[in-house]
Amino acid sequence: MLRYLVSRVGQAIVVIFVVTLIVFFLLHQIPGGPARGALGLQATPEQIAAFNQAQGFDRSLPEQYGRFLLRLLQGDLGDSFTLNQPVGDLIGQRLPKTLVLTVLYVLVALVIAVPLGTWQAARRGRASDYVTTGITFVLYSTPVFFLAFVLIIVFSQKIALFPAQAPQSDTLAGIFAEPGALVLPVATGAAAKVAVFSRYMRSSVLDNLSEDYVRTARAKGASERQILREHVLRNSLTSVVAMIGYYIPVVFGGAVVIESMFNYPGMGLLFWNAAQTRDYPILLGVVLVIAIATVLGSLLADVVQALIDPRTRKARA
Repeated sequence: MLRYLVSRVGQAIVVIFVVTLIVFFLLHQIPGGPARGALGLQATPEQIAAFNQAQGFDRSLPEQYGRFLLRLLQGDLGDSFTLNQPVGDLIGQRLPKTLVLTVLYVLVALVIAVPLGTWQAARRGRASDYVTTGITFVLYSTPVFFLAFVLIIVFSQKIALFPAQAPQSDTLAGIFAEPGALVLPVATGAAAKVAVFSRYMRSSVLDNLSEDYVRTARAKGASERQILREHVLRNSLTSVVAMIGYYIPVVFGGAVVIESMFNYPGMGLLFWNAAQTRDYPILLGVVLVIAIATVLGSLLADVVQALIDPRTRKARA
């Protein structure tokens, strides 16, 4: 297990390095450059030249990347052009709020999707399976922003059950002090994830139901309920656990939309506002945090999967 873990950590470090390289060069290809975004459309050529010289943008891209990498290794993500604060501090303030929101709606989605997917697999081919599959496809196909818009119209404006704006507190305690304000953002995030997770769970359960050990259990007289609970459920969860790790980029991508729609002061809203003003240090910092979270999520998923199913570890060693 130690050898497997060391190998996976080494791969994760290489992937993070490659991601920093790609993200840095891609962001610097955006038309207009950072100076125009920071100084505005009325900035003179002299002001733009002075800004580029002060920020080091007048140097070659390889040299800029080398300087960025050195600062990054020291934990310095630079300063925001528009907010005049260190990017590391801004992300540090917003990241816990985004994690709270994403963890909440992923947990809600799992609590619904795991039993739903298992129930669908046990009733494969029946009318209830087709109806549930249709509903999950509709949820999966619905854009997050449209779903958020519908929930706001129905539950905030029509029947005034929940506020349309998420908690605005600067502390996690303050956010949890307004549970009603979290309902619509969490419901929006969980809805699409229920569709994805339940489809994975259904497929995984069906795959396991066709395995030899299930036929053996049936031959020994085990009931279908016993087979699902004692044999199939644990093995089916391994693929769902792995999928969640690989799904982190989508989860954070959804957070950008959800936080913007509900004005939730997390990392997604920070990224959205930075994109409007071409605040490169913030854009680069947020993308890097998401990339690192994705790599770590994949690593964690592989390790958990290897611990649950030793066959996976041996196959990848």
